[in-house]
Amino acid sequence: MTTLTQWIEREGAHRPVPRGHAEEISVGGKTEPVVVQLGVWISNTRARRDRHTQEQRDALRELGVQWAEARLPDLGWPTYVRKQIA
Repeated sequence: MTTLTQWIEREGAHRPVPRGHAEEISVGGKTEPVVVQLGVWISNTRARRDRHTQEQRDALRELGVQWAEARLPDLGWPTYVRKQIA
C-alpha cells in the first residue's frame, strides 16, 4: 500500500499504473531503496479482489481505487459471462 499511496500522491488517483511500472520506496530506514513492481502488484490485486478482506478493500477504496468493490456474486453463470458483466 505504501507504493500505491506514493504513486497516487505523485500522479493522482485518476491515472492508472502501467503494468510495467516499478516504484522505489524506502523501507525500515535502509539506505538503499526497495524496488516494487507496482504495476504487477496492481494487476494481481485487481484479479484477486474477491479474496481480499473487507479491511483490505476499504483501504484500497480510501486511496480512490474504484475496482476495489467486491465482484458480482456467483449466480452459477459461466466464468466468461461473469467477466463480461463485471
